[in-house]
Amino acid sequence: MIERAAVLPPRLPRMAELVASNLRRRIIVGDLPDGAELPREAELLAEFGVSRPSLREALRILETEGLIRIRRGKVGGGVVQVPTAQSTAYHLGLTLQSRGATLRDIAQARVVLEPACAGLAAGQDARTRKTVVAKLNKLIDENEACVGESYAFTEKALEFHAAIVEFSGNTTVALLAGVVEAVWSSQERHWAQRVASDGDYPVTKYQNDVIAAHRAVVEAISKGDAETATHLMKRHLGKSQPYVSHDEQPLDVLAAEPGARAAQWL
Repeated sequence: MIERAAVLPPRLPRMAELVASNLRRRIIVGDLPDGAELPREAELLAEFGVSRPSLREALRILETEGLIRIRRGKVGGGVVQVPTAQSTAYHLGLTLQSRGATLRDIAQARVVLEPACAGLAAGQDARTRKTVVAKLNKLIDENEACVGESYAFTEKALEFHAAIVEFSGNTTVALLAGVVEAVWSSQERHWAQRVASDGDYPVTKYQNDVIAAHRAVVEAISKGDAETATHLMKRHLGKSQPYVSHDEQPLDVLAAEPGARAAQWL
């Protein structure tokens, strides 16, 4: 005779989980916008009718998820942090590092995603492209003003690449590519700081080549030529990324000191 396994009743969620679920939904749908302060503890206790330990556990859940920041002191309380590609990138970076991912691995992912974003930007309607092109050209002009500098040039160049991703016009692609872009950017900043301090930053000709490549991509976007924009961005990344990822250097998202992590990722 075959004995049947005992069927356990479904686990009922704890009060803290229910409170966290309610607040989480408010944050995600925008009822509690980024930077907003959560209601005071007394108000939340009255609203949910839970104990103080349950409420505080709920807030710890949301803090662990990165949806709020707990502010200590006399003006303490919870401050809303809406998820972004940058905040997601840090957790992705930790996961990739734990699996032994290399800079070259991230570079290859970037070559897949970012040229697609350039193509999507070029495929938008003429009115949208005009706005996108104006913003991209402004970033290129600012980047060109940094030619001859080191870290400042890299920072501005990274802003251009982040904008290409943002202006793709597809929310899902922009988020996926934005996460990869943020992971890569954190590593390229470390590279720029290191080589600049060592006096090994690429020569001015390299910087001028970057500016020319960016302008060529934007020109293709302005014409609505998605195929050319995709090709030019892929070629540009193929030439520029080896400066940073010429070997199998492991990804290291923990390189920054704890106090500098916010600046690095956000």
